[in-house]
Amino acid sequence: MKFNDLLNKYITEIGCTAKELSEVSGLSAAALSRYRTGERVPGKEQLAMLIGGLVSLAEKNARSERKEQADVSEAGREIREAFKRYTDEADFDYEQFTANLNTLISAFDISTSELSRALSFDPSYISRIRLGQRRPSDREGFIEGICRFVVNKKYSEDTARMLAELTGCSEDDLTTDSGCMDVLREWLSSGTSGGSDPVGSFLRKFDDFDLDEYIRAIKFDQLKVPSLPFQLPVSKSYYGIEEMKQGELDFFKTTVLSKSLEDVFMCSDMPMADMAEDLDFGKKWMFGIAMMMKKGLHINIIHNIDRPFREMMLGLESWMPLYMTGQVSPYYLRGKHNGVYCHFNYVSGKAALSGECIQGHHDSGRYCLTKNREEVAYFSKKAKHLLAKARPLMEVYRSESEKQYSMFLNTDASAPGPRHNILSSLPLYTMNDELLERLFDSNDVTAADRVRISAFAQKQKELVENMIQENTMTDDVPLLTEEEFEEHPMVMSLSDIFYEKELYYSYEEYRMHLEACRDFAEKHKSYRLNEHEDHAFRNIQIRMHEGSWAMVSKNKAPAVHFVIRHPKMLDALENFVVPVSEAVHV
Repeated sequence: MKFNDLLNKYITEIGCTAKELSEVSGLSAAALSRYRTGERVPGKEQLAMLIGGLVSLAEKNARSERKEQADVSEAGREIREAFKRYTDEADFDYEQFTANLNTLISAFDISTSELSRALSFDPSYISRIRLGQRRPSDREGFIEGICRFVVNKKYSEDTARMLAELTGCSEDDLTTDSGCMDVLREWLSSGTSGGSDPVGSFLRKFDDFDLDEYIRAIKFDQLKVPSLPFQLPVSKSYYGIEEMKQGELDFFKTTVLSKSLEDVFMCSDMPMADMAEDLDFGKKWMFGIAMMMKKGLHINIIHNIDRPFREMMLGLESWMPLYMTGQVSPYYLRGKHNGVYCHFNYVSGKAALSGECIQGHHDSGRYCLTKNREEVAYFSKKAKHLLAKARPLMEVYRSESEKQYSMFLNTDASAPGPRHNILSSLPLYTMNDELLERLFDSNDVTAADRVRISAFAQKQKELVENMIQENTMTDDVPLLTEEEFEEHPMVMSLSDIFYEKELYYSYEEYRMHLEACRDFAEKHKSYRLNEHEDHAFRNIQIRMHEGSWAMVSKNKAPAVHFVIRHPKMLDALENFVVPVSEAVHV
């Protein structure tokens, strides 16, 4: 019998109302409703509260019917025995299991459709398990199937290394298929995490990031574009890794010292590991990028993202600060590309650096730097053709593109599809005018800013009201104690209008707005509010139009929005799970 059926059976047998059970157990009416419909299964703590409530009501009924004490006790024992299977199940850490499962799927770039076919499940069922909305009926069989799929279908030379990183075990334990199965099974079923979560790690660093501090740290403001003459022949070839490193640095020098202000194009699928080991070269390479940006050049870069997910996210971490400046536009090429013949193309208004090598033989590769006008024109045309075939890795909206960003939001609001938002503050579209005015007064907001923010708030309400007429929307918001609030006061989220002044809530105002959110959820059946005691972020929010895009926004330092459509990254963000506390009012 399913959990919700068993729960409803005892509610009927006891003859109590949902309200009575809610009051006796200490669970919210909304949480109890989700348990009864089967939308969610309670966690360990909430299950104990629920069983305690049922037992209390059953024993109360038995006493009112003047039954013997033995019969009264038996009524309670029967309920505890009936729910024993679920209390045993509750000891399993599903939250960690879900996090590990998502990490595994991302790390090995596993298709949900392919996995569902192998396990004979509907893809939507797998997706709900990944989101923590469902639990497999046969957990051990489900885990066994996943392990077998990974070992049999995804085996490569890097499998042992990647599994060792994920699980924290030694590669010596992963020399055989059975060894891989044992380690992976234990990692998924034990509920312990051996490896880091690349998405969570990236988002936490992004949450803490301050562009101004970054600029000061690298002394970008102190950089001076050199004007010393730099002499190179019209063309020059570079053979082997050491000479190729010099070739890249020579390209940067030629570009920075030229008078041209044309955009720079960069695209490479050459191996990176051996060059990355040279830390001194890495510093010089980043200095070259910084000097081109200091000169005011715009860089269009096509990233090679056909690599393990963890490596892709680490690369993204290093480039995100540059994206924030607005001077770097990232792209990617769709589909799988050949893993044998590697190419390299850098082009500026003055020079072009091209290269090639055979995979596995990087040290036998060759670069050629040219300043010949006809050859530079040829490579510039080649760069334009490549960009025409590329897709934006992400769309970056800064304050200077506020109108374009507003158009994007307005256009998307009419597109069908469920929305899911992970917010660091409460949504403005649930706030009433009286509370908004109160916040204006307590923060000494100027008359001009009041007009601007009020107009934005009204527009938000209209967009959301229209959106949820035909679509569902879920907001995950922080549930703060007064002590937590005192340590980290909440500020209004106004990054959609690139407003970075901090307008603080008082704790009383926060609670008033939270109640307004709950009222909004009660009045709009297609809107769902999840309150999280384990709030994830303070300076970013994640908004998703499921299946279409995900947007990571910084509220300040600077206010900026990254709209991501790349399938692998979109899937990882959509399945990023924030812990939900079932006992809270939602």
